Amino acid sequence: MQETLFHVVLEGRRLGPYDRRTIVGMRVRKTLTSRHVLEGTDGVRLTVAELLRGTLPATPAPAPVPRQEPLASAQGVHSVIQATHVADLLEVAGRGYAVPPFRGEVEVRVQTKVLRLAGRFRDGRAWKEDRVKFPLQDIIHARLQGSIVELGVRPASGEGLQRLRLDLRTPQAAGELAEALPHTVPWPGSEPLAGASPRSRRLPHALRWAGLAGLVTVVGVAVWLLAQRA
Repeated sequence: MQETLFHVVLEGRRLGPYDRRTIVGMRVRKTLTSRHVLEGTDGVRLTVAELLRGTLPATPAPAPVPRQEPLASAQGVHSVIQATHVADLLEVAGRGYAVPPFRGEVEVRVQTKVLRLAGRFRDGRAWKEDRVKFPLQDIIHARLQGSIVELGVRPASGEGLQRLRLDLRTPQAAGELAEALPHTVPWPGSEPLAGASPRSRRLPHALRWAGLAGLVTVVGVAVWLLAQRA
């Protein structure tokens, strides 16, 4: 069953959507208050407090046409969250940041200064939740292979390279994650990251046509000059 997502209703506008975990995090950071109104993708309206208590209204409200904007609190402070994805952590290799042995689904969140991974792992017989943050400036390489993104992270010591392999479930999500990392360049010898997005895939095609058109023009001018001399 698909998880219900929620829009935040502020002054008649709907911001989001966000999952329940993100809403809880916003409440903890006081980006949202308990009185802020949420609207689920199933049409149900409730407050943040009702969502945290697990109380759902019986009658869903009609959904207005949304205008998507970055989340802002009533005081106008913008959220640091730029994008959120669901992924599987396939592998961590090399020394560097301490990455918990996540099992199952992890949340991959691109923020203004860090890439944040959060999830669950086994500690003995118990399950625990944890997170790890990588400064965006330290994520220097990325490689795409279908839905899989391989990241090269520069450790704080500056020696070596730590590698992370994430399965973003779809090639589109993998491309979006790679493009959202501002300091990342392709691995040496790998395909350009831009090749992963539909928009950027069209660029080499357009350049080839532009080059062909230029060649035809040059040949045409050369033939005309030879005709004039003859």
